[in-house]
Amino acid sequence: MDLHDAHGWLIDLLNNISVQFQKVPGSAIFLRYVKSSYQNDPVRSAVELFLFLFAVRYLLAPKYSTSKKSYVKLTDEEIDELVDEWVPEPLVAPQTSFEEAENEKRPVIVGPTGPKSKLANGRVVTNVASYNFYNLAGNETLKEKAIQTLRTYGVGPCGPPGFYGTQDVHQKTEADISAHLGTTACIVYAQAFSTISSVIPAFSKRGDIIVADKAVNFAIRKGMQISRSSIRWYEHNDMVDLQNVLASVVKEQAKKPLTRRFIVSEGLFENLGDMVDLVKVVELRHRYKFRLILDETWSFGVLGRTGAGVTEHQGVNVKEVDMLVGSLAGPLCAGGGFCAGSSEIVEHQRLSASAYTFSAALPAMLATTASEVLAMLESNSEMLTQVRENIKTMWGQLDPRSEWVHCTSAVENPIMILVLKAEVVASRKLSISEQEQLLQEMVDEALANGVMMTRLKSMPRGINITAKEVGWELQPGLKVCLSLGLSRKEVERTGTVIRHAITKVMKARR
Repeated sequence: MDLHDAHGWLIDLLNNISVQFQKVPGSAIFLRYVKSSYQNDPVRSAVELFLFLFAVRYLLAPKYSTSKKSYVKLTDEEIDELVDEWVPEPLVAPQTSFEEAENEKRPVIVGPTGPKSKLANGRVVTNVASYNFYNLAGNETLKEKAIQTLRTYGVGPCGPPGFYGTQDVHQKTEADISAHLGTTACIVYAQAFSTISSVIPAFSKRGDIIVADKAVNFAIRKGMQISRSSIRWYEHNDMVDLQNVLASVVKEQAKKPLTRRFIVSEGLFENLGDMVDLVKVVELRHRYKFRLILDETWSFGVLGRTGAGVTEHQGVNVKEVDMLVGSLAGPLCAGGGFCAGSSEIVEHQRLSASAYTFSAALPAMLATTASEVLAMLESNSEMLTQVRENIKTMWGQLDPRSEWVHCTSAVENPIMILVLKAEVVASRKLSISEQEQLLQEMVDEALANGVMMTRLKSMPRGINITAKEVGWELQPGLKVCLSLGLSRKEVERTGTVIRHAITKVMKARR
């Protein structure tokens, strides 16, 4: 059959099909509808044809039973044997002998926490182990205000903010924080830890890029893990390395689809106590077009003329930070956290931040306490000045006068992190566990002499996690927290006790 014959045969076939189809009842109406539809809207005809074919395929598809058992049936004896053999994986690593001994000797405070705290054994000690910087834990004015709020609003709203959990005191606290910082808007969370770990995944998703300082705290690390973004690290507070990493990311992404890119850092670093060079970070974020997420958990309420944080302290316009995250639970002695920024940034979180959407709102008395403390910081700058004087006094007793330890914290930070000097660690070849043991002995020795301090503690490694997988590792240290509740002489005495405890332990280990 040549091409001409094939063409004739195909025309005859189509004519026969057309004749047979026209004999079907309603075929004329259907053909008229199709012609009219195709002439006016061919896309509609294509969609309807697809839906028709899909319906035919669905109706003709083979049926199957969901109740049909396709697995191997085991006898009762086999089930019992498998159950006996199964060993669940532990949720946490077992305690070491060092951790067990530490828990047995852990001091217990009886009554309110303050600069002078009473322990369960009846002793009264100087407390430099709590974040009661402004001695507000026992403030009578705040206590009365909290009681009034408790009687008016109850213990808690018992509902997420997006439903019936938001109360007028929450809106006032958000407005107070926003006004204190100078931002357009603010959102308050019920827990400080979950604030940053929810803010990050609310904006950064899979395929996006986060450039973070290697020393960021555990809450930030959990937020980045939840976001499933691509993480790039830069050396701690090394602006040259940060610039190199940003340039490398921009170069790699030049020919790829556009993604969201973030820089994540802390104001005062929880693990080291030092301060970010925010001026340089802001310069680099503009140069390489990155957004900036700044965690001011430990700098808000501490740095700046009114305690507004590292932006006020370093003279950076708060609008240069896209998402400014802070805590209401530390220096403010309240509870919860917040994220301040533009109206768009804040409103986005009200629907997409998991800790805000799926958690009960902050108790009203904690929101009121936060607002009251902010008003106190704005009206009484003497509070900040007195704490800084105590910090300066303690520095004079510890850092330059001890041959064993040095302070890694910024001089404005009321949390002093004391770590063993590099030459001491090198000369004695001290491992991480050996350093922790020495530091715990220093804590015990100071407590025996009436001063309660603590060690710098980080989250333990996961089960079967190697040092290579951990990456940056925290150096053990002592943590000394200053308070304006201590006089200058008390601070000097406390520093002397700590210094002598360090010297005694180190000399005994020669």
